[in-house]
Amino acid sequence: MTDSDASLVARARKGERAAFDELVRRCSRLVFARLHLDTGNLHQAEDLLQETLLTAYQSLGQLAEPDKFRPWLLRIATNTAINAARRDQRQKRTPPVANATDGAHGGLTPRRSPGSPVEKVEQDELREQLLTVLRSLPEEYRLPLWLRYFGGADYETIQAQLGLTNGSLRGLLHRGLKMLREECERVKLQW
Repeated sequence: MTDSDASLVARARKGERAAFDELVRRCSRLVFARLHLDTGNLHQAEDLLQETLLTAYQSLGQLAEPDKFRPWLLRIATNTAINAARRDQRQKRTPPVANATDGAHGGLTPRRSPGSPVEKVEQDELREQLLTVLRSLPEEYRLPLWLRYFGGADYETIQAQLGLTNGSLRGLLHRGLKMLREECERVKLQW
């Protein structure tokens, strides 16, 4: 039997590093998905994930309700992304162009490997357009769709990450994918 998030939080607060590592293993994909949806940039999302986990580790003693670790961690991730955007604005830098060249996160992009640089650019553009359309959907569909089709997670993993039953997850994915297809048709995006 696996420990609950709350019991892992209690053990991590006592200095047990393995307990925090297990929390990270359970939640990092979910947090990465949230950050990638927020930023649209894989590399920035990875950096923000590390920053989020460090902040969570350092602030674990401030978590009032250990059984609400995941929502607390997602709030830290959101705040980390907001703070990063503010820093970028203050530095008056142009935000980096989203670069989705890492095929390890693929799912909604063409399955063939690009044979030429032009095909690779086309694949990257399609992936970014799909991500833009995904961001336009209602919030309840974004994370499940991202985890399944961009993150490549299986149903069991997504259920655990989001605390959903099999039926509710399948319903969200079905309705969300239908909305995604309809929106792609509306903007004349073919995938």
